[in-house]
Amino acid sequence: MILLSPQQGEQAVTQQRLHSFFLESAANFPSAPVLSIGNQEWSYARLAEDARRYAQGLLTACQGRLERVGVFAYRSYVAYAGTLASLLAGATCVPLNKTFPSQRTQRMIEQAELDAIIVDATSLPQLQCIWPQLKSHPVLLLPEHDAEEARCPGAHLLDCRALARLAPLHELPEVSALKPAYLLFTSGSTGVPKGVPVTHQNVVAFLRWNLHKYQFTPADRFTQTFDQTFDLSFFDLFMAWGSGACLCVPQPIQLLAPFAFVKEQRITVWFSVPSVISHLLKKQFLEPSSLPSLRWSLFCGEALPQSAAVAWQEAAPNSIIENLYGPTELTIACASYRWDAQRSPDECANGFVPLGQLYPHLKAVVVDEARCPVAPGECGELCVAGPQVFPGYWQNPEKNATVLFVPPGEDCIYYRTGDLVRLQGDNYVYLGRIDHQVKIQGYRIELGEIEALLRQEGQVVEAAAIGWPLEEGQPRGIVAFVSGCNMQASELLQRIKRFLPNYMHPQAIYVLECMPYNANGKIDRAALHKLLE
Repeated sequence: MILLSPQQGEQAVTQQRLHSFFLESAANFPSAPVLSIGNQEWSYARLAEDARRYAQGLLTACQGRLERVGVFAYRSYVAYAGTLASLLAGATCVPLNKTFPSQRTQRMIEQAELDAIIVDATSLPQLQCIWPQLKSHPVLLLPEHDAEEARCPGAHLLDCRALARLAPLHELPEVSALKPAYLLFTSGSTGVPKGVPVTHQNVVAFLRWNLHKYQFTPADRFTQTFDQTFDLSFFDLFMAWGSGACLCVPQPIQLLAPFAFVKEQRITVWFSVPSVISHLLKKQFLEPSSLPSLRWSLFCGEALPQSAAVAWQEAAPNSIIENLYGPTELTIACASYRWDAQRSPDECANGFVPLGQLYPHLKAVVVDEARCPVAPGECGELCVAGPQVFPGYWQNPEKNATVLFVPPGEDCIYYRTGDLVRLQGDNYVYLGRIDHQVKIQGYRIELGEIEALLRQEGQVVEAAAIGWPLEEGQPRGIVAFVSGCNMQASELLQRIKRFLPNYMHPQAIYVLECMPYNANGKIDRAALHKLLE
């Protein structure tokens, strides 16, 4: 693959689509390994053929009326072939996750207004449970099942036998650069997940810069530590496939002690949330030179502690460490910082590695509460503009009006990240959040979503959720408080767990006679923290 500089790539950005990166590698390296799961590997040619066949199935079954496709598959071949098929068919890919509660998956299917769903063997049982409750029924593609195994009454479907009879899609539909390539759902403060569409233009801008920067090769082998409902997973897929490299997919249990996986799969590019390092340090698993094959170690999704970077560098001495930063709304990442054992300890702030410098095709402003720029070096909210800014939340104009704005004298839209930063030398450093949002294991969580569920399910007078316990100043879990509750805390906890993914489950719920308040009459969250100390 010929990599263009960001300047040379400006015209290419308007022409390329997300799937173009895969197709170019498939043409250049047809016999190279594209995907490794368990003990099995697939070639670029095989994945391209199957994805084109799935895409033909989608267009045939939907009679050309195809906008959004759910990929209900978990760390399987179908998950990756289905993602590509959605894009090749000209649709928006909407990842679904069998580890989420069925009520949440149902809500995502209905909010996204899916035209079709591609389902693998391990996810079909949850779909069968959801199916009778769905307001409308998308077309189903079942690459691993016969029709009689579907057990989804009234479904219009293509099973494995029907798919096998189809020729792979040859002529790809035209796709606008402004069409969403994928639609992800993040935690919402009202209790309803927010849809975040990311366009082809957004993600192509990200990929062009990063492929040029990292210069990965077909000899590289990437980890896939993130579920596909997490936006960082798209880095793994398309940075690997845009380089002719192989994506290696572990099962979650393998990440608890990943050394055997890294060695067996000959991993050269590691990408995960920093809390993986914290877990390994707690278990005393991370030993010097235990990860010698790594060339690159990338971390994103939450603040990277300085101590974690030092420990990882000792474990992966041949690896370049980078801290990436960026919310889903800014397309995977928008800034990066390269760790240097001599220089970096002096550049860390509050024990954390800097967010680093913004990508050169983006621009930023740090503002105060009135959205006025602060002086260099002062604390404020980071706002970012450029081709990676998403087009706005799915069907949510009210929320869009609060996070997207055009400053006076500017002609481009800025996204308010909600992150407090300051410019320290050439690098942005992270100082905290302006709202009640936390990150647990890299997942962004609106505490208001948990509080809304507590009020709804427990009919409580008041509810407050906080990040707890804190490790190196960052929350590792969630604890909730309620007042005016007429049921046992344990019962309330079980009720709300039905609606929340595992990473959002409170570790405990405490019932108070009344909440503590601050001088403004608001719940005093600092006082709640003190109750736990």
